[in-house]
Amino acid sequence: MKICLIGDVGVGKTSLIRRYVLDVFDDKYIATIGTKVTKKEIEVKNPESGAPSRVMLLVWDIMGQPSFREVLREAYFYGVEGALAVCDVTSKESLGELRYWIKAMTSTTGKVPIVFLGNKCDLREETRVPYQDLEVFAKKHDSPALLTSAKTGYNVEQAFATLVDMMLNPK
Repeated sequence: MKICLIGDVGVGKTSLIRRYVLDVFDDKYIATIGTKVTKKEIEVKNPESGAPSRVMLLVWDIMGQPSFREVLREAYFYGVEGALAVCDVTSKESLGELRYWIKAMTSTTGKVPIVFLGNKCDLREETRVPYQDLEVFAKKHDSPALLTSAKTGYNVEQAFATLVDMMLNPK
């Protein structure tokens, strides 16, 4: 199952993937150059039989710099079955920029399940995007919203599990 993380540069997409797949966090910022694909095999409940099944997730991470959006868009989004739309709760602009990312993705994929994430929720004093704003934004796309922290691991597993469940059990 191909999943992509979308959002601006510096919102924590790579850190969320590293926390989910490797259960590590690194404070040093390293910008993603191009695209990186990480695999993770998970066990899920088969929607028809209820029996456990193994699923391989291909988690795609893309650089968030605006200048590279158009260049990589088609190849990056081709075959995507679900997305985590990530904003940084310390940056109001990063929430607004998700409009672009959603439009760019859906122009290639059509409608796919999306979970909206307000990352860096551990930085309470610096929060500029209240959860209610994220939730209102997500509801416009008929999607759930979660606060996450790649640093502490808060809701990271839940974010991926929610997305996989939406992909396996479409409305």
